[in-house]
Amino acid sequence: DGKDAGNVARGLKAAAHNPRVSEEAKERVTERLHEMGTSPDEVGTQTIDGKDAGNVLRGHKATLHNPHVSDEAKANSEKILREHDAL
Repeated sequence: DGKDAGNVARGLKAAAHNPRVSEEAKERVTERLHEMGTSPDEVGTQTIDGKDAGNVLRGHKATLHNPHVSDEAKANSEKILREHDAL
């Protein structure tokens, strides 16, 4: 649906730990997190070569729009973005 999976997971994890959220809602949140391959207690961010994936992908997107970058570098960035469904 076009939403950043990391942001969705962070929001769901926040809901799972929010004392104002009902137990029923927390169960649905936990199920959704399991479907995403994580859990409410799992900490961390997605990484690419040990670096924050969001930052890496944003850098590659910037590369595509930078007029001072070679066509070869732009092609490499486009490849990486496509591999991560970020383009």
